[in-house]
Amino acid sequence: MTCSAVDAQALSRSRRQVFLGLFIAIAVCLHAFESLLPTPVPWLRLGLANVMTLLALYLFDGRAAWSVSLARVGIGALLLGRIFGPGFWLALVGTIFATSAMIIAYRAAGRRLGPIGISAIGAGGHALGQLLAARLLVVQHAAVWQILPFFMLFTLFAVCRCADRVAGRTFA
Repeated sequence: MTCSAVDAQALSRSRRQVFLGLFIAIAVCLHAFESLLPTPVPWLRLGLANVMTLLALYLFDGRAAWSVSLARVGIGALLLGRIFGPGFWLALVGTIFATSAMIIAYRAAGRRLGPIGISAIGAGGHALGQLLAARLLVVQHAAVWQILPFFMLFTLFAVCRCADRVAGRTFA
């Protein structure tokens, strides 16, 4: 079915679907690329694919952000051969917490909180969700919560680096 320029609603829906498809494809590519990067510890990642979730949230709405984030986790796990493994469940729960936190913060703060702040809240939510999933599914020991300050410190450092780069300053 083709859309005419007269049917503005159909054209808007088609445009949204095309952009969300592109956002998902780019997010999956960033997710796969990030899995190739060396990390100091295996579970520590930058969250590059989260940029596409933020774009979907800012350009469209919360439903679009959910579509991008959940599709990225599912398709990325399929492509990397990690579907239904422990890493998949950690990523899925982390993504659910992160996307929920970003949508709530975006709706509550509106334009008073920028994309970097929303991203920081999402990173904190992702860390909290991953630790909860690790506690319930993998480690099953209360000592897993001792790593939470390290997660939050890394989140704060990454956000400060990003904010300084965006502002054109160097971070010492």
